Amino acid sequence: MPAGLGHARLVPMTTTTVRASRREWLVPAGLLLLTVIPMLGGAVRLGDLASTPAVTPENARFVGDPFPVVVHIVAAVVYGVGGALQFAPSLRRRAWHRRAGRLLAPAGLVVALSGLWMTAAYDLPDGLEVVNAMRYLVGAGMAVSIVLGVRAAVRKDFVSHPAWMMRAYALAMGAGTQGVLGVAVAVTTGSTGLDPVTNTLVMGGGWAINVAVAEWIIRRRK
Repeated sequence: MPAGLGHARLVPMTTTTVRASRREWLVPAGLLLLTVIPMLGGAVRLGDLASTPAVTPENARFVGDPFPVVVHIVAAVVYGVGGALQFAPSLRRRAWHRRAGRLLAPAGLVVALSGLWMTAAYDLPDGLEVVNAMRYLVGAGMAVSIVLGVRAAVRKDFVSHPAWMMRAYALAMGAGTQGVLGVAVAVTTGSTGLDPVTNTLVMGGGWAINVAVAEWIIRRRK
């Protein structure tokens, strides 16, 4: 027996173990794919702001005050990628989960608060007043969920903690679901742009779907 191993036993990797290991990564992988959509949009926006863009009605608010949108994009990438990995059971059983959480909770708050900042400070196109109201609700709901999730963790309430954190992540990932819905509508209608009513339905639908799925998972776990 090699030195240093003592009486440790080597557990063989069975086919069942390998399949279980792969299966636990299906949810994180799906969430990472969903995160790619807003990440690509954010990368395009950052690239545009890093150059000397021509000011258009679509980007005027970002060019005039780029700080909140840059902060929002960077924090959203950290929160989206790191949050997806938190859904892997093997990582949740390790110290990595707690250490990552200490970074992800502040990042999530930055996402929520910068989103509220942009909603209040930027002039949005006409016809999106309902979307603006939804953004206030989503930003506030995400921030409150993170605070309650952190509070539950401090109190070692490991039933409420994942539930609140899942709600916050679901709201944050609304952008990914909205992107999927937007593409589906564009392919179905053959239109390259969304009118204000359709845009409102897509935005609200993305958040509603994510919240519904999160609540279904939370209740199923209970």
